[in-house]
Amino acid sequence: MTDRYAVIGRPINHTKSPLIHGLFAEACGQRIEYTAIEGSLEDFKGDVQRFREQGGLGMNVTAPFKLQAFELANSASERARLARAANALKFVEGRVEAENFDGIGLLRDIQHNLGQPLAGRRVLLLGAGGAARGALLPFLDANPARLVIANRDLDKARRLLADAGRRDVEVLGYPQLQGQSFDIVVNATSASLSAELPPITADVFGNARLAYELAYGKGLTPFLRLAQGSGVTNLADGVGMLVEQAAEAFFWWRGMRPQTRPVIDRLTIPLV
Repeated sequence: MTDRYAVIGRPINHTKSPLIHGLFAEACGQRIEYTAIEGSLEDFKGDVQRFREQGGLGMNVTAPFKLQAFELANSASERARLARAANALKFVEGRVEAENFDGIGLLRDIQHNLGQPLAGRRVLLLGAGGAARGALLPFLDANPARLVIANRDLDKARRLLADAGRRDVEVLGYPQLQGQSFDIVVNATSASLSAELPPITADVFGNARLAYELAYGKGLTPFLRLAQGSGVTNLADGVGMLVEQAAEAFFWWRGMRPQTRPVIDRLTIPLV
């Protein structure tokens, strides 16, 4: 019997996960069936339970169900607990285990694929939502010289640090960024999904080595366009993060780590 996995979200017709995991399985010599499930806003728990009853072994979880996935789990990793969200589930002997690989996928893309280590660098993370929650611990483990979280709602950002039990991160409002520059700037806000620019100025880029946009497949977003106009030559969107977090889930489920570069190259759409 072929092992079954799936991704669940709503809407789900845009997902690249079946293609990604199909390529991973082929490269690793694994026989799996991986499908996409359009989740129900009213019965996410039932959708997961039905998939388990049909022999499902694990699921990727995308918007808007990551919070519900975490709440559904019997146990969760430290990353998932901090994010209070799960992007991967594993079903083991009647239990549901939760993980959040978004942050380590992002970090691996920045450091390994793009060749930009965070150690000793000034890092600016825009936004304090789920994506920032997932990135916080992996970013801190990479030992940046300075890590700043900028957000409109300062209380939300401060709650994130309180939940993590960390005091070695600065929280700033967007107006406080004026006159400050960073080596790596990551846009973890939802602004680019509606073709908007986060409330930043060109100051933040200074002599930046990298401007990273979590949204992918959007071309030059307003964030990346501002970075480019400020002289940043290393621009990236989130396709590498997408593939790297999928590889982490594949390893968690199958015990084999696939090569990611061929898949990233296949999915990458030139920014310009």
